Amino acid sequence: MSKLLALRETANLTQEELAEKSGISVRTIQRIESGTEPKGYTLKALAKALDVTESELLTENTIPEQTIIPDQTDLTWLKLINLSSLPFTIIPPANIVLPLILMFAKKEFTPLTKQIVSVQILWTILSPIIFMLGAFMKNWFDLGNKFTMVIMILLVLSNVFIILRNTAELDKNKRLYIKLNFSII
Repeated sequence: MSKLLALRETANLTQEELAEKSGISVRTIQRIESGTEPKGYTLKALAKALDVTESELLTENTIPEQTIIPDQTDLTWLKLINLSSLPFTIIPPANIVLPLILMFAKKEFTPLTKQIVSVQILWTILSPIIFMLGAFMKNWFDLGNKFTMVIMILLVLSNVFIILRNTAELDKNKRLYIKLNFSII
């Protein structure tokens, strides 16, 4: 659900009423509600008509959608998609592949599934960077070969923690504990 649609429905306005109140065409409102981001004058006019700030109108509506409690089937699939990264925590790029395959196979493109995969993508990007920084620090500070092994173990354990903590939170509160404020996919 787009932010404009949610705000319009909260204000109990039809698209036509919002168009009249804001001076923006119905077609433009339809485009924005289907995913186009409002800009410039359109953004200002819609924000004024809905009596909200421009940033509120631009903020993605992922948080309210994430608070919608999925039915048990969706919750099971969400946990499965999240846990599917677990066997591949040692091979960082592979920890994204299986969740993506499950997400596409089930056609489960909810904000929660996108967040699950986005967290894994971000971890996959950051882990080699952290590993390389650790390798450089080992050479600069003469920390020895055990330091590299400790970094590798900590990186794997951090991903295991993320996966298990999110699964526990999905099971308990039907939301993610570790999530991003943006979606990579």
